[in-house]
Amino acid sequence: MSDIKTKLLIIGAGPGGYVCAIRAGQLGIDTVIVDTQAPGGTCLNVGCIPSKALIHASDEFYKMLHANQGPLGISLQSPKIDLAQTVSWKNGIVTRLNQGVAGLMKKAGVKRIQGQAKFVDGKTINVVSTDEDHTIRAENIVIATGSAPIEIPSLPFGGDIMSSTEALALESVPTSLAVVGGGYIGLEIGTAFAKLGAKVTIVEATQKILPQYDDALTKPVLEHIKSLGIDVQVGTKAQNFKDGQLHTDKGVIQAEKVLVTVGRRPRTESVGIDELSLSMNGPFIEINDACQTSMRGIYAIGDVTGEPMLAHRAMAQGELVAERVAGHKVVWDKRCIPAVCFTDPEIVSCGLLPDELQDAKVAEFPFAANGRAMTTEREDGFVRVVARASDDAVLGIQAVGVGVAEMSAAFSLAIEMGATLQDIGATIHAHPTQSEGFQEAALRALGKALHI
Repeated sequence: MSDIKTKLLIIGAGPGGYVCAIRAGQLGIDTVIVDTQAPGGTCLNVGCIPSKALIHASDEFYKMLHANQGPLGISLQSPKIDLAQTVSWKNGIVTRLNQGVAGLMKKAGVKRIQGQAKFVDGKTINVVSTDEDHTIRAENIVIATGSAPIEIPSLPFGGDIMSSTEALALESVPTSLAVVGGGYIGLEIGTAFAKLGAKVTIVEATQKILPQYDDALTKPVLEHIKSLGIDVQVGTKAQNFKDGQLHTDKGVIQAEKVLVTVGRRPRTESVGIDELSLSMNGPFIEINDACQTSMRGIYAIGDVTGEPMLAHRAMAQGELVAERVAGHKVVWDKRCIPAVCFTDPEIVSCGLLPDELQDAKVAEFPFAANGRAMTTEREDGFVRVVARASDDAVLGIQAVGVGVAEMSAAFSLAIEMGATLQDIGATIHAHPTQSEGFQEAALRALGKALHI
């Protein structure tokens, strides 16, 4: 048993935790970070990065498989995919990023301990490690333990019933896959496996897929996944799985594998936060605009603090906390957090939706009128701006279309900097790019669109 004293202890080395650690180290703060797994958390190890690798591989395979049917004059002979090799490639990316994050923390002077942390009191943590146990006493503690998939009691994880973690590690394509949950995780992974050749059925209990988005944004996604042969059953509740059959309240679905993606829960029980009697917001830890909990010296960041459960939100919170511990008087004043759904086509949402602003100017520009979209064979989707009518301040921007994820930074930057419709409309956008749709949407809201 070793005793360690430090100014800052971070529990969890996911995006929020490791960014907090790196920034704290840069600021000269004595910092220790503890996690049970390799650095990077769910996002890097079994979430964001692995899923995007699978999506990319499935997209490339699907293009090759259907090249002969397209108008481009390309002919290919019977392409095949070795999913085990794909997974090995994906694992290589994860390992490189693990090593990169570990190296950045080491460079910043952060002490990293791999093990299970548990609170003794508000200043003391016990860590059960593979080499030796540690007692760590810290002036400040950050809870950054992330989240875990929600398990349905009638569909417990194990065997052919998978969470996203197991689905992203499959080394062969199942002949059939039932996805329980029509949110972004289920649609991203389900679409990927459909492109790889699986017969995919999506079962969603509500009346629409991606219920957090409006119908205009989800319509192109629904139309495209149906064109891939995916069977979408909304208003349907999964009940149990037995002998290759998923039973629902509407009937039976044949499925070799079942993927359950009905949400995520905060991972707090293993670290013993009950010892602290923190104020909670439902299952989540309640925080103020400095990410402080109800106990002095205890901070919480990322998924344990609730929605939106996004890696980049956790990163921004982690940086903020490091600055606070260093004595800087910073607070959370973000005007928008971009959300990206890597479906096909992709969805980006920044700031307010049209129905969230009463005094609104709303305009869309379709990619069907965009030259660059035409050259990619995918004209589905649009860019939308939501502005306050009284002063034309842009308070929301959404888009759906192939590759629009890469436009998210421009969208969030415009809102953070207080851009108006005139600012965006007067900015020269490169031609031919899909980003021109952003300028055209602003011009259309002003009543002077040029290309529609």
